Amino acid sequence: MSDFSEELKGPVTDDEVETSVLTGAGMHFPWLQTYVETVAIGGKRKKDFAQTTSACLSFVQEALLKHQWQQAAEYMYSYFQTLEDSDSYKRQAAPEIIWKLGSEILFYHPKSNMETFSTFADRMKNIGVMNYLKISLQHALYLLHHGMLKDAKRNLSEAETWRHGENTSSRGILINLIQAYKGLLQYYTWSKKKMELSKLDKDDYAYNAVAQDVFNHSWKTSANISALIKIPGVWDPFVKSYVEMLEFYGDRDGAQEVLTNYAYDEKFPSNPNAHIYLYNFLKRQKAPRSKMISVLKMGSSSCRKARAPTDSTLW
Repeated sequence: MSDFSEELKGPVTDDEVETSVLTGAGMHFPWLQTYVETVAIGGKRKKDFAQTTSACLSFVQEALLKHQWQQAAEYMYSYFQTLEDSDSYKRQAAPEIIWKLGSEILFYHPKSNMETFSTFADRMKNIGVMNYLKISLQHALYLLHHGMLKDAKRNLSEAETWRHGENTSSRGILINLIQAYKGLLQYYTWSKKKMELSKLDKDDYAYNAVAQDVFNHSWKTSANISALIKIPGVWDPFVKSYVEMLEFYGDRDGAQEVLTNYAYDEKFPSNPNAHIYLYNFLKRQKAPRSKMISVLKMGSSSCRKARAPTDSTLW
């Protein structure tokens, strides 16, 4: 983050220095001396570590709400001292807070770039090891957003093999999610290979090699996605990809089973899309009209359930 601080530091006038905090990295913090280093409470000035970091966090949040990315970055730099808080609870919670706010700032800051974001993410993985998997997944999604497919895949592969702490249920779901996103990347490669295969004649000397390559990618994709879609949740892109491959290899029964479970299993949340996917599949298979209409009716009912307010959504 210090490199990023150097990038973002602005010109400092002599007048500004009088009312600024200068960090070791050279960033200047206008007015931070007044508002952060000493916090005014009830008309009294009180130097206090907890009060300082709390004020910094408030300033960061306010700057984010106003899309003031430069100010947010300046306050964020000062908030790093929370990592040395004597309160163990705050110290343990700090890495996740710093990652969430810092990544938001770096995503939108006009002077930020992929290298800066990746450097920040790698440092935060090492600081907040308990959040390693979450940060790795979000880092991979950022890379995907910028079209860095190879880097995203490498990131996911490293996270997949990472071992630290206890094997909890939440960690298991994160691993499944990481593997599934890796599967989506493999599905993307599979789709391109499949397109390449469709342009070749079966008598072409390259056909068998490409066909084998397509099969290898489908096997890897299936292995990475199948575990996730069995866990209750909304997994639309993963289900669609998995079903497409099952259909491609003629496993229509397997595809219908996946879609039926996704649409009707009561453990899964109401999801109108699940019924649309099943309807489209039945339509491709030329299923009886009455069966397709039944699926759409269930989908309509699911849509009403999804929109219906509950106690939790009212408050």
